[in-house]
Amino acid sequence: MTVTAQSIRAAAAVLADQIIDTPCLYSRTLSAITGAEVYLKFENLQFTASFKERGALVKLRSLTPEERAAGVLGVSAGNHAQGVAYHAKRLGLRAVIVMQRHTPHVKV
Repeated sequence: MTVTAQSIRAAAAVLADQIIDTPCLYSRTLSAITGAEVYLKFENLQFTASFKERGALVKLRSLTPEERAAGVLGVSAGNHAQGVAYHAKRLGLRAVIVMQRHTPHVKV
């Protein structure tokens, strides 16, 4: 899939009112260390504490009725699986999440 301005606007419309609009703040410390202007996007404020739920939600909302009825499978060591599980539950979709045996407990 090619990313275009139109596809970005479409994804933003899907995400509107569904996730937190997190701040992007200037970091004086990292800017001083790197000699560049560094800004941090605080995606840790999302419910899953990760930006990965954005992509998971956009994909889940794009499913056809047949795909929604079949449910989804998420395979991840953590953040993506959390995003899939969280939004699948919100949308009333059946989801199976597969994680590595040694995934940190905080991610499970």
